[in-house]
Amino acid sequence: MTNSILPLANWGMGTAIIIFFAILCVVLSAMVLSFVFSGKKKNDDEVTPSEKDNL
Repeated sequence: MTNSILPLANWGMGTAIIIFFAILCVVLSAMVLSFVFSGKKKNDDEVTPSEKDNL
């Protein structure tokens, strides 16, 4: 009897995939946050050309 207990899963590959997707989620979340917070600040005193047409 060489090996009667067979492994049911390849834990090394599963762990690598989970780590990859965790890093991917963190990077994508950081990109979204950087887009949200890097938006142009709009002053209330300034009127853009498109807003002049609406006046």
